[in-house]
Amino acid sequence: MKKFAVVAAMATALMGTTAAMAVDLEVTHWWTSAGEAAAIAEFAKAFEAETGNTWVDSALAGSGTGANPVIISRIIGGDPMGATQMNTGRDAEELIQAGLMRDLTDVVADMDIESFYVDASLLEPCRFEGGLYCLPINIHSWDWLWLSTAAYEKIGQPVPKDWNEYVASWPALQDAGVLPFGLATGWPISGVPGVLMSGLGGSDLVLAINRDKDASAVRGPEFRKVAEALDSLRQVISPDMMVPSFGDVGTQLLEGTAAGNIHGDWLQGDLQVAGGVPGENYECLPALGLGDQLTGGGDSFYFPKLPEGTDQAVLDAQADLARILISPEAQLNFNMVKGSMPIRTDIDLAAANPCMQKALGMLGNGLLPSGDFALTSDTQQQLQDLSIEFIDDDSITVDDYVERYASIIESAE
Repeated sequence: MKKFAVVAAMATALMGTTAAMAVDLEVTHWWTSAGEAAAIAEFAKAFEAETGNTWVDSALAGSGTGANPVIISRIIGGDPMGATQMNTGRDAEELIQAGLMRDLTDVVADMDIESFYVDASLLEPCRFEGGLYCLPINIHSWDWLWLSTAAYEKIGQPVPKDWNEYVASWPALQDAGVLPFGLATGWPISGVPGVLMSGLGGSDLVLAINRDKDASAVRGPEFRKVAEALDSLRQVISPDMMVPSFGDVGTQLLEGTAAGNIHGDWLQGDLQVAGGVPGENYECLPALGLGDQLTGGGDSFYFPKLPEGTDQAVLDAQADLARILISPEAQLNFNMVKGSMPIRTDIDLAAANPCMQKALGMLGNGLLPSGDFALTSDTQQQLQDLSIEFIDDDSITVDDYVERYASIIESAE
């Protein structure tokens, strides 16, 4: 693990030769919230300014589990986009193995990417039989507890410093009519068990379950703490309290109508767009304020193989975009808006807000493999469905949840 180096000046990346004829390049992604849309616009602006080509934006709803089937079906069906964002991890491994993704080895050969990627393990899912089939463009972590300053002002208590203090504040919040935990419907629950696993169970539990697929660890006492914490959460939320999107939860936090939320660091982008300032309007606690490591993955860009006979200008546009995405300037501009950590070690991060600075300070301890990094899309979907069902149905006991989670991990590839 290399550490980020803060430098006084930024280098300008060497870009590929601009195509002689301007072309359209369709780019699919699932970044649809206000903060995400602002971030992807930074890549689009850089691409168009550097190449003269047109970024054709194709945003898909539903995050990974919802958008991936659309992306995959188009590629398999012979209607590939020019580039697509997917999770860093195993989401595209079958497409790569089937020879449907472009090998980027020659495209980035002169960029010496091994020298500046903050964690070389991020590149491992991109490699297959000597080729390089994707480029990680950020590091994201689910491991954040977000707390509302306004909510704690309402009850006359300081903002909690960790998960335990937060849980202890729930009765006072409820008495004041403040929702202790805000939650959006659908996929946002999928990351909560993993955050509880890391913060309450520790690194050994994360490695045993996500990396080693050890079902006995799920049935052990450390994971039971996770299930019991999730059970406590569902006592203070219910389906009728949920809001449509994680951006709406951000609004609740800023308003003080909800006190806390567990969500990935991309929520920070929406909080910033809404005018929120960390340390003033909200607090961010990595690893629940209890741990010293983050689980991490992030986003990568893939470049599907285009049909035979595709104009060379379009192929050149793919190559140019690949290089731009990991260039110093684009990395800085994108990640400062997105709330994620850049993959480069050689850019000036002095302007990073306090939440990102906390995350950067923990990177030296190494990243733990998140579920969306280490598990297949099918396994992720099964776990998400289980967590949604558990939150919605009080008749599912903690024992039921543990055993069903263990069964999913037991059959995971």
